[in-house]
Amino acid sequence: MMTMPGRGASRSAPKRGGRRPAGGAAGVAAGPAIARLAVRVQPGARRREVAGWLADGALKLRVTEPPEDGRANRAVEALLAGSLAVPVSRVRVTRGASSRAKTVEIGGLDEATVRMRLAAAGERDDGE
Repeated sequence: MMTMPGRGASRSAPKRGGRRPAGGAAGVAAGPAIARLAVRVQPGARRREVAGWLADGALKLRVTEPPEDGRANRAVEALLAGSLAVPVSRVRVTRGASSRAKTVEIGGLDEATVRMRLAAAGERDDGE
């Protein structure tokens, strides 16, 4: 193996038979769950609500805040956090900040749990 000038050979070749990091096979540790949702937002709506699932698989959201200075994005994060019973700090708009079509990440939950909690929140809203 070729070494670069000024560097020792010990840096260029990995050691064999060393300890594996804790957390799983071959050093792959399971990270925290992150659910990613495609959402379609209607800013400036008359009421704030999770309107349901669209045919393309995106979640339709309505927020009363206008799409100015990130206000609608913050409202989307707050609406989802409240519907999912998680802190707002775990919900982030990661794509589409200036678009109605967005990707939102929810930390600490997997997608199945997110869908279950949204369904339960929709049933509670219908019953009131």
